[in-house]
Parts: sequence; structure tokens; C-alpha cells
Amino acid sequence: MPPAPARTLSWAGIVRLGLVQLCLGAVVVLMTSTLNRLMVVELALPAVLPGFLVALHYGVQITRPTWGFLADTGGSRTRWVVIGMAVLGAGAWLAAYAVAVADGHFVAGFALWVAAYGLIGLGVGAAGTSLLALLATTTAPRRRAAAATITWLMMIAGIAVTATVVGRLLDPYSDARLLAIVGAVAAGAFTVTLAAVAGIERGLDASPEPETMPFRAGLAEVWAEPAARAFTVFVFLSMTAYFMQELILEPFAGLVFGLTPGQTTQLSGAQNGGVFLGMLTVGIAATGLRIGSLRAWVIAGCLGSAAALALIASIGMRGTAAVLTPAAVALGFCNGMFAVAAIGSMMALAGQGRGRREGTRMGLWGAAQAIAAGFGGLAGAGLADLMRLGLDAAPAFGAVFLIEAALFLAAAALALRVIGGPAGAGRPQLHPGE
Repeated sequence: MPPAPARTLSWAGIVRLGLVQLCLGAVVVLMTSTLNRLMVVELALPAVLPGFLVALHYGVQITRPTWGFLADTGGSRTRWVVIGMAVLGAGAWLAAYAVAVADGHFVAGFALWVAAYGLIGLGVGAAGTSLLALLATTTAPRRRAAAATITWLMMIAGIAVTATVVGRLLDPYSDARLLAIVGAVAAGAFTVTLAAVAGIERGLDASPEPETMPFRAGLAEVWAEPAARAFTVFVFLSMTAYFMQELILEPFAGLVFGLTPGQTTQLSGAQNGGVFLGMLTVGIAATGLRIGSLRAWVIAGCLGSAAALALIASIGMRGTAAVLTPAAVALGFCNGMFAVAAIGSMMALAGQGRGRREGTRMGLWGAAQAIAAGFGGLAGAGLADLMRLGLDAAPAFGAVFLIEAALFLAAAALALRVIGGPAGAGRPQLHPGE
């Protein structure tokens, strides 16, 4: 008798896991926006301090392969999602408490911030990696693009709604009000996560059998797979390109075109709106309309991003400010296309290869993405500063945008080899025995 087909997540189940992504975004945005502003404005600290702490939280996420391996071998993935969210919430509250401490005792406050942002990185790594591994093992192949779209759009929604609501509730500001709000957000995120994952693994064959294999052996087993190694390089390269413009687009608009802080903020908002539309387009086209493979969408997103960056560099040289916002929207749209298709491909590749190592593979790629996020942002800003030593602002920033475009072109070329073609419905290539 043939084995019964594995049961996969329903659309409702995918949305439930999307709620966890929403909660992750809701808590993390407090650290990357609200506390960032409080440190620089209210506490009059140098901007490099919150930059260092955000980089620290990314750096700690190099532990993602460990969390993925624990999820693979511990008999349950949702347990690590819940534990990660608890650690994330504790880190967020401790970071808010450190604001009050640093106001009178900077050294003590800084020490608390280092500990808090370390906990935030650990929490994001544990919850996020286990969540993606669960999605990879339980989502039907034809639904992967839509699942990636749904979960990431929900994360963006969590970021946007939390930032807006918290911004209003914080006025008039006080340390006690900040602690109460952050505590409420963290507790709410933990409660929603508990409800979202309760019983979701039951009947889905999602929980791996417990194992006693050492972590190093499990990681070496995955790293021995040529496809896993190649995809790690692709993730690092493409995500470095993705994040290089993050810290320089608004300064570029201000220095080259004289835009006000409000206008540059609107420019970033327009770009993020493009990201949203790009993600939505791929989810609808690839899953609902069955248009294009995931590889085709990844390559189209990379090539489109490169073209948009070249256009932005050209706009700076020509001084045509009227085209800047449409170009930023186009960049965001292509970034969104690439990101969702790459996540869908990641989910497909995670379930292939030796044994049940979805979490370990997701952890490996998550670590590459986290390192690329920190490295890309710093590299973009550092290159811009270096170029401006000998060039005017327009050609200096333009050179960095063109370097970023070249990285996207290289990522597109690598995607041709790493990700499966139309015949595989977007599945990355893996061969027997790899």
C-alpha cells in the first residue's frame, strides 16, 4: 500500500504562522525605530550607538544554524518559536528599561543595552528560523510563493501598525509610559504567538524525530550539499545588494536634490510601498495565476533592481529630481519581487537533500542574510563616505548605486545555476546523493 500523502498547511494555517511574523515585526520595530530616536534625540547620544546595537542584534543571529538544528532534532519546531518570542520580548523590555537607566548612568545603561540587543538577536534567530523551517516542511509547493508573500506582508503590517500606534501613545513621553507600552507589545506578541502555533504541528508530519547528533556533525552534513552551499552564497550576495542602499538613499536625496527630512522620509515610504506591491504581485502571479517559476521571478527582481539603481545613479548626475520618486518606487517593487521569490525558493530547497534538515538549512541561510544585512548597510555607507573624499555627492553616491547594481547582476547570474527552472516549478536543483 502506498504511503498516505503528507498533509500540508491550509490557507488558514499559513495565515496563523503569518501572525507570528507580524508579532516579530511588531517587537523588532520598537528597537530599530523608537529606541533609535530616543537614544539620539532625547538622550543626545551619537547615532553610531544605536547603529552598533542594531548591528549587534544582526551579528548574534549567526547562531541561526544552531536554532535550526535544535528545531530539527528536538522533536518540535513550535516550541522554539515560543521560546524565541519569549526571549525577544524580554530583550525588548530590557532595552526600554535601559533608556531610563542610561539617562542618569550611561555605563550601566549601555551594558544593559548590549545584553538586551543580544537577547533580541537570539530571540529573532530562534523564533524566525524555526518558523521558516515549519513553513518549509508543511507548505505545499504550489503555495510557497503565496505563503512567503502572506507572511512577509503580515510582518510589514506589524511593523507599520506598531510604529504608528506606539508613536501616538508615547506622547507625552515618559520612561514609565515607554516601559508600559513596550511591555504591552511584548506580552501581546507572546500571547498571539502562543495562540497561533497551538496544535499546528499536529497531523502535519512537521515535527522531526528527536536525535542526538552533535550540532557540528549536523551542520557539516548540510554544508556538504553543493546546492546548500551555492544557495548560501546567493543569499549573502543578493542580500548585501538589497541592504546597501538602506542607509544612503535618504542622504543622497538630501545632499544631491536638497530634499527636506520630511521629503526624504516620504521617498522611503514610497519605496517601501513599492516593496509591498512587488511582494503582492509575485504572490498573486506565481500562486494564483501560475505565471512564471520562482527562478524567473528571482532573476526578474534582481535585473529590475539593477536597472532601477542605474537609473537612480543617472538621475543624480542629471539632476532630474522629478523622476527620483518613480525610480525609488521601481527599485522597491523589484526588491519586493526578488525577496518573495527568493524566500519561496528557500522554502523549497530547505526540504530537499539529506535527512530532515530544514531548520539547519534555514538557519544557515538566515545567518547569511543577517550578516549581509549588517555588512551591506555599513558597506554602502562606508563606500559613500570614501567616494565623497574625492568626488562630488552625485557621482559619489552614483558609484555606490552602480556597485550595488553589479551585485544584483551577479546574483541574477548565480540564480540561473542555483534555482530550478520552469520544469521544476521553481524548485532549486538538487541531485540524488547530494
